[in-house]
Amino acid sequence: MRPEVQTFVAGGPLPDEDSTEEEIDRRDQQLRAIPKPVTEEEANALVSCFGPDSCYGVAWTLLHLIETGPNPVLTAAPGPGANEWHQRRYDRAGFGEFIPRT
Repeated sequence: MRPEVQTFVAGGPLPDEDSTEEEIDRRDQQLRAIPKPVTEEEANALVSCFGPDSCYGVAWTLLHLIETGPNPVLTAAPGPGANEWHQRRYDRAGFGEFIPRT
């Protein structure tokens, strides 16, 4: 895994929108430093970094970065109470026909 991805993943999930502007900007800069496309291993690691909300759009950037990697990343439907971003990623993979619908 490349160092930029390791650094981002080590920071844990994205902060929520109540975090400081500095923290959100720091995480955004870390994310934007990751070269595209990502590998399957990196995409799988990055999925763990979704936070509780959109983090002022940073979660969308994360989602789009994950989508530069091999699909599908999430092949099983997220369970009840799953993070909305995991559900969104799963839905987008299904709409793109990367995973079969039952």
